[in-house]
Amino acid sequence: MATRVHVGMETEMNEKGETEMVKSYWKTRFLEFFGKMKRFPGWLWRTIWKVGREDPRRMIHAVKVGLSLTLVSLLYLMEPLFQGIGTNAIWAVMTVVVVLEFTAGATLCKGLNRGLGTLLAGSLAFLIEFIANISGKVFRAVFIGAAVFLIGAAATYMRFFPYIKKNYDYGVVIFLLTFNLITVSSYRVENVLKIAHDRFYTIAIGCAICLFMSLLVFPIWSGEDLHNSTVRKLEGLAKSIEACINEYFNGPEIKENEETSSEDPIYKGYKAVLDSKSTDETLALYASWEPRHSRYCYKFPWQQYVKVGAVLRQFGYTVVALHGCLQTEIQAPRSVRALFKDPCIRLSGEVTKALMELANSIRNRRHCSPGILSDNLHEALQDLNTAIKSQPRLFLGTNNNQATNMLALAAAHAARENKQQMDGHSVSLSSVKTDSSALMEWKTKRVSEQAKENERKVLRPQLSKMAITSLEFSEALPFAAFASLLVEIVARLDNVIEEVEELGRIACYKDYDPEDDKIVVRCERPSVDVSKNQLPTHATD
Repeated sequence: MATRVHVGMETEMNEKGETEMVKSYWKTRFLEFFGKMKRFPGWLWRTIWKVGREDPRRMIHAVKVGLSLTLVSLLYLMEPLFQGIGTNAIWAVMTVVVVLEFTAGATLCKGLNRGLGTLLAGSLAFLIEFIANISGKVFRAVFIGAAVFLIGAAATYMRFFPYIKKNYDYGVVIFLLTFNLITVSSYRVENVLKIAHDRFYTIAIGCAICLFMSLLVFPIWSGEDLHNSTVRKLEGLAKSIEACINEYFNGPEIKENEETSSEDPIYKGYKAVLDSKSTDETLALYASWEPRHSRYCYKFPWQQYVKVGAVLRQFGYTVVALHGCLQTEIQAPRSVRALFKDPCIRLSGEVTKALMELANSIRNRRHCSPGILSDNLHEALQDLNTAIKSQPRLFLGTNNNQATNMLALAAAHAARENKQQMDGHSVSLSSVKTDSSALMEWKTKRVSEQAKENERKVLRPQLSKMAITSLEFSEALPFAAFASLLVEIVARLDNVIEEVEELGRIACYKDYDPEDDKIVVRCERPSVDVSKNQLPTHATD
């Protein structure tokens, strides 16, 4: 009887314990949720402040969109305007939401595409309607269906044309939408002409508001973004090279399996260059739609900026490889690095100086200094070459006997293992037993063979590493790769300078003046194909 009471009390205590655990769990969850809600306002404010601080123009664009939506909403809110337009005013609101973009070029591109697509679709739909009204009702339905099929298929196929896809894809989509709405609705609605007129007027009102806000109220130019991004990419590459050289010669020992962080200054410098292809092409496309808003109204070659970006990406790949030398498993000793520290630092300093000079020339819209490739750069190359030639033993190696002995030792070990395997195999064939001792002997031999196989798997990479580290010139191999990439950077610098100079020639940059006492504009008017992708500068010097 006492045992039953004890078991009941124990059961009751277990139930209470489980209840307390559930209560404690939900209490902890509630406290965590309460803590998150308490920290949410601070997190939200920090996020808002960070986004606005990165680019203050984002706040300006948000205010412009809000003001545009307020203006277009007056078509609904004001009674006289609503009576004149009616419920079709919703198309004006949709136009503002879809068309108003961050930059003026993007707004012009989408706005003109939308207006042109609507106008062409309306005109073609009225022509189809005029032809269909001549015939009977049955033929009218067949004719409208056939027209919708043919026009839809043709317009969709045209979207695959590269030029149409690049410049007028949005306009073709609007054309298809408007044409189908008007053509199909005309079969059931009598007064389709008035609906089309109202829609066209509301879309025109929405586009006009978007263009007014984009071009006249704190305009944000795509060309300016492309221009500034090119400057930032040159400066980022210069900072990456400088930080890479400092870390290689002055930084701490590289840790194994170190992960690249977005906060790494080396990675941060060249990341924007490698990821810039689509951004450059998009900005160049939108800049081609922007009007000439500079003082001199020169036709500016936006596509040349795309070429400069392509050359910078090729240059950036070498910087990435140079950064990879800092993270390899086999590193050159500090004693080897110290032998070539001064010429490498001087060489990288001259390359950095040249990149910064290119960035300043594009920023100020002037030609580069004639001495951008100074004698100091060539002297640094010569010093590095002389320093490498002064250490022939380090790069060629003389301890061939040690390497041969190590490789011979590895070969002898492999031959000995093969012989043991052959002997064991022959013994197992000659001594076949059928009793239990044979089974135990086979199991023991099987375990020993597996152990030997595991030892060989561990031994092989160790022998490979010993063979590599035993070679005397292996200490200089990592630095040889580093120095080779550094010289490759100098070689690719010529391509960057050539493209930047071509940009300055086509864009009529002012001449370099060390005293900067006057501005001399040199415009050779090159014989290039000037298209709408080559527009004027938007800033005055």
